[in-house]
Amino acid sequence: MNYLSVENISKSFGERTLFKDISFGINKDQKIAFIAKNGSGKTQIMRMINGDDEPDTGQIIIRKGIKMAFLSQNNLLQDELTIEESIFASDNDVLKVIERYEKALENPEDEEKYQLAFDEMDRHNAWDFETQFKQILSKLKLDDLKLKVKSLSGGQKKRLSLAIILINRPDLLILDEPTNHLDLEMIEWLESYFAKENITLFMVTHDRFFLERVCNEIIELDNGKLYSYKGNYSYYLQKKEERIAMENSSIDKAQNLFVKELAWMRRQPKARTTKSKSRQDDFYKIKEVAESRRKENVVELEINMERMGSKIIELHKLFKKFKDKVILDNFTYDFQRGERIGIIGKNGTGKSTFLNILTKTMVPDSGKVVIGDTIKVGYYTQSGINPKPGQKVIDIIKEYGEYIPLTKGKIISASQLLERFLFDAKKQYDFVEKLSGGELKRLYLCTVLIQNPNFLILDEPTNDLDIVTLNVLESFLLDYPGCLLVVSHDRYFMDKIVDHLFIFRGEGQIEDFPGNYSDFRAYEDSSEPTKKELNSVNTEKNSWKQNNSTAAGLNFNEQKEFNKLEREIKDLEYEKKQIENLFAEGKVSDAEITNKANELEKIIKKLEEKEERWFELSSKME
Repeated sequence: MNYLSVENISKSFGERTLFKDISFGINKDQKIAFIAKNGSGKTQIMRMINGDDEPDTGQIIIRKGIKMAFLSQNNLLQDELTIEESIFASDNDVLKVIERYEKALENPEDEEKYQLAFDEMDRHNAWDFETQFKQILSKLKLDDLKLKVKSLSGGQKKRLSLAIILINRPDLLILDEPTNHLDLEMIEWLESYFAKENITLFMVTHDRFFLERVCNEIIELDNGKLYSYKGNYSYYLQKKEERIAMENSSIDKAQNLFVKELAWMRRQPKARTTKSKSRQDDFYKIKEVAESRRKENVVELEINMERMGSKIIELHKLFKKFKDKVILDNFTYDFQRGERIGIIGKNGTGKSTFLNILTKTMVPDSGKVVIGDTIKVGYYTQSGINPKPGQKVIDIIKEYGEYIPLTKGKIISASQLLERFLFDAKKQYDFVEKLSGGELKRLYLCTVLIQNPNFLILDEPTNDLDIVTLNVLESFLLDYPGCLLVVSHDRYFMDKIVDHLFIFRGEGQIEDFPGNYSDFRAYEDSSEPTKKELNSVNTEKNSWKQNNSTAAGLNFNEQKEFNKLEREIKDLEYEKKQIENLFAEGKVSDAEITNKANELEKIIKKLEEKEERWFELSSKME
């Protein structure tokens, strides 16, 4: 059954065309993810579907009688209502019945009113519904129903909006970044909920685990064209690579034919026969294909990292609490060169407070933070950029100088740097307030890296970034030689980037876990009964090491190195294959042959070194 049809829609802003003649449909039980680069029109299409915007051409047809709900990035709640009142404010008949029953429970002495409410719950089969909606509120940590909306944090408001949508069970859910502002436990619950429920979804998300486990179709808007993939994220990656290879092959053939037809066109006499006119028309079609090679503009990240001395950052017996809530309880840690640490934990366990103390924007109740003389911290916070009124994109960068130093003594102008972050000459003179959420994040990332930090702290860096930019950021961070500390709910990102984790358990307890997020989940799932018997985080940590690292013959640091090597070898093998394919398909120009051959030689040498070390460590595990 078709729920919604998008027919030949287009949207332009002035001379800039976002998309043209886009068509697709949403059918019952489909779980569709919509993927596109930041600034290409994802949000506009979502707003058009919800009726908040109009296409320049075309139409959107929604099946009559379909109940649709839209979770946007903007809060549409009423500040003066409580959480409970916000939930019951919808026109859902069963919710009205539950509301009357809840009110009757508050006055049990009115037996007649209570009996009427009880009977009404029976008639509408509302008992299961009540259980389900209370479970949803519990999973999204909305326990105090009497809190007013105006007193909630931004994350709590987002979770309340999501809860209201899930409770009302619409026929079609339109979701814009549903995992933002959820902690990992909530994301995994929501993922499981969507995967098992017969529910129709159309969503924009950058969470690649979510795409993998929830979606059964992916629609991609790429260079102004729409492509559909009937499968999850892995299937999409495979088929997209095949599509691009096929497109490039067709373009190569068209280019060869174009050269031949161009010579024919130049030889043509002025008089045109019907036959030659037909061939002339075909020539222009061939010319269009031959000149249609993809413009793969990707973010280019490069920094001139400051030299790092022997002392990095030392944390000595940090203690911090807010009223009766302990955030840090005598936490001590000595950062080492090249460490790549991920931070995970439920919302409210103190992750952001810890980062603020580490960067000295907040003072601990006791203990101290000692930062080495050579350490330059780059701190990417969730608050982002705070531009002055009327400030343009290029003005933000010029605050750091007209010219910026890069690696190997190179310098680059502010304008050239912005181009590397996908801000073209025209976009650089746009007002900052006109940028999309993803573009703002990209600009902010530019301002952090421009300062050439050697200790990089990233607090939720993946929110609002498109998947293309995420892949570039991951590649950059894998090669980043400094220290890295990351707070992220993006499990795919964490698995790829970090070597070990700080797990914030609450009540000031922080566990140092040797592995990435998937390693941690496997550990948590396999040892739940044992963990209940353990008395402290330290005992847990030592138990894990004894059962894994020590038994395998590797110490703590070697286990971290071994895990990192496996990911590095995989990435190097992929890079090697890509260059070898270019040579095999004859796609390397004469001018590029030497550079590509040298690049391949370096990759092979690095791969051999990594593999040799991997074999050395793996032999200790036997």
